Amino acid sequence: MSLTTATYESEPPGKTADSFAGHAVTFDCSGAAFFPGLSLLVVSDLHLERGAAHARRGFFLPPYDTGRTLSALSAVIARYRPACVVSLGDNFHDRTGAREMARDHRESLSALAESCDWVWINGNHDPDGVAGLPGRVFDEWRFEGLNFRHEPAQTSAAEICGHLHPSATLRRPGKSVRRPCFARDENRLMLPAFATTRGGLDLRHAAFRGLFDRNALTVHMLGPERVYALPFAALSG
Repeated sequence: MSLTTATYESEPPGKTADSFAGHAVTFDCSGAAFFPGLSLLVVSDLHLERGAAHARRGFFLPPYDTGRTLSALSAVIARYRPACVVSLGDNFHDRTGAREMARDHRESLSALAESCDWVWINGNHDPDGVAGLPGRVFDEWRFEGLNFRHEPAQTSAAEICGHLHPSATLRRPGKSVRRPCFARDENRLMLPAFATTRGGLDLRHAAFRGLFDRNALTVHMLGPERVYALPFAALSG
């Protein structure tokens, strides 16, 4: 089943435009959000070294996730050329990843982080930070009226967060499609996991209870080559 969108026809394939907390924002099909007025790019839940983390526990996955994520990150930075990048936590899949990642990957990531002002937000998977990589490290960071954190807070306003890897399911009789998504209402913008390790919880899961005003919730579903904007109410028919 194909997705359709009733708005944003003027946007080129690969992204949709919206606003949040008084700032224009572009949602990219990579899972990144770009604020053009602030020259600020936001990504979430990179989960770098996920394959290595599982291998340390005896579960072997193909060891390509870090390289693919770094390639996607490099591409989206080249596309928007931001002055600042914010990575919203779970930058690494565990506490060990930042310290033990392969030298070539560390050099690539360091070069990206040195190319602009880089802000790392600590996540629940990597609460100890990023082990000497370039950039500034915070548990929560506030900038231009926006609050950047990893996990959503029940009472926070103008919050930009990740953690739950939101996804949405568009249902029609006999058909459905589920995709990672951005979720935005008047108070909160939640990003999907970036690039290659998405997974995700459906927005109807109990973990989202109380986090969004569903009457004001807009969902930006990620397709392979573009983003589709839908009101939450349109997801089930």
